[in-house]
Amino acid sequence: MPLAEQWKALSPKVRWLVLGALVAGGLIVAAQWGRPTEVSVGTAVLAYPSQELSVLNASGYVVAQRKAAVSTRAQGRLEWLGVAEGSVVKAGELIARLENAELRASLQQAQAQVGLAQAERDDAKREADRAASLLAQSFISQAAHDAAQARYAKARAQVRAAEAATRVAEAALSQSEIRAPFDGVVLTKSANVGDNITPFSNAADSKGAVVTLADMSTLEVETDVSESSLAKISVGQPVEIGLDAIPETRFAGSVARMVPTIDRAKATRLVKVSFDAIDPRVLPDMSAKVVFLSRPLRDEDKKPYTAAVRRAIRLEADGSGTVFRVANDRLQALAIPKAQMPSADSTQTVVRVEGLEVGDRLVMEPSVDMRDGQSVRVATK
Repeated sequence: MPLAEQWKALSPKVRWLVLGALVAGGLIVAAQWGRPTEVSVGTAVLAYPSQELSVLNASGYVVAQRKAAVSTRAQGRLEWLGVAEGSVVKAGELIARLENAELRASLQQAQAQVGLAQAERDDAKREADRAASLLAQSFISQAAHDAAQARYAKARAQVRAAEAATRVAEAALSQSEIRAPFDGVVLTKSANVGDNITPFSNAADSKGAVVTLADMSTLEVETDVSESSLAKISVGQPVEIGLDAIPETRFAGSVARMVPTIDRAKATRLVKVSFDAIDPRVLPDMSAKVVFLSRPLRDEDKKPYTAAVRRAIRLEADGSGTVFRVANDRLQALAIPKAQMPSADSTQTVVRVEGLEVGDRLVMEPSVDMRDGQSVRVATK
């Protein structure tokens, strides 16, 4: 039976049901056809020109190359402590002292012995001089003269011995005084007044180091570089240092030296990077990111710009790039000239994009069929 006759044969009620189903199906297809594409987004970031000059990126920590745990060779109870964390000290400055009343008494006794020996020497010298004069006049025998000279020689030796004993007592007393070995800043305080201090802190309830000092003028960044990347680095190479604690500032530096050995476990070489100028905000143990550069930065290279991460860039057939900004649930296409696009083997992680602002939402991994003005919906995490 022809389709038209079949339709006429249906009851009015069935006809309405069929028409309703066809209309509903059409609406469903239309809704699916016009449904916005779901996309995942990231944000435009603030970048620095140094990232375009980067040949290698690495992370590490700020360390003081001149650092010391200050203690003493003497043993005793800490009597006085003149510094705290953050104190600035000069080389030779007294920073702590052990109880030393006994040592001071020993020094005073040694000094008194020097005075006594000197008096004995002076008396022996006068007697030796008189003996020499009397011998010249034949008033005494040679034996008496020789005895006077021997007494004088012995007295001089006693003076030297007493002076040596004094220096020993002074050295013992100085060991009870803890002085700064160099100009620096106190990082940590390990002991308090009343603590027992021993050279090796093996005894129970005893301390070894009193304070830890660092010379802030020797701050450097230590970073591990893999063996496969060592060819990209050389001593004196310019770098830019970023610190997580000071994100708004970039510090210029250079490769100071490379440790002449390889860490077998990590297959890396330790590289030490120096700051061109030490900033007082830089502190030991701050985490740092080092960008090894192909050339020194110029003044114009130090100004930041807005950029997109490489995951947000669609590579076009002619070598240029496109990023898609999401605004009002629609795509806005922004072109990147071929000259600004990084090479395939470049370590550059971001690309400058004109017209972007920090915080703009960008489609991550855009597909080849995306177009300007397309309606989209941002995926929820």
